[in-house]
Amino acid sequence: MDYDALCKQIMESDQNVRFAGVCNETGEIICGGQREGIENILSREETRRSNLQALARWGLRNALAPRTGRGKYAMAEYEKIKRITIPLEDAHLLLVSTEVEADHGKIINNILKLLKA
Repeated sequence: MDYDALCKQIMESDQNVRFAGVCNETGEIICGGQREGIENILSREETRRSNLQALARWGLRNALAPRTGRGKYAMAEYEKIKRITIPLEDAHLLLVSTEVEADHGKIINNILKLLKA
């Protein structure tokens, strides 16, 4: 899968998407990026730590998958942003952050359609 193209399509799909990127198993962002003109909320190191935590949570979800089924996405809403995580192949994780007022259901459905295409 072309992760750069995926991230670009996600960014273009909704003006409320602040960031779309893919991280590897070490928590490093390997492609994608932030919308131009948007200020970072977390530092680079804080972002990496947050990504590692998200990877660990997906590891736990995957351990329960035989009973619950495979996880499709997770979404958390904070005071300043919403964060969507979606597991990808090869232990990669798609990370999308949006403005709080974003229609996250619409954004998630769009991403899932892009992943099936």
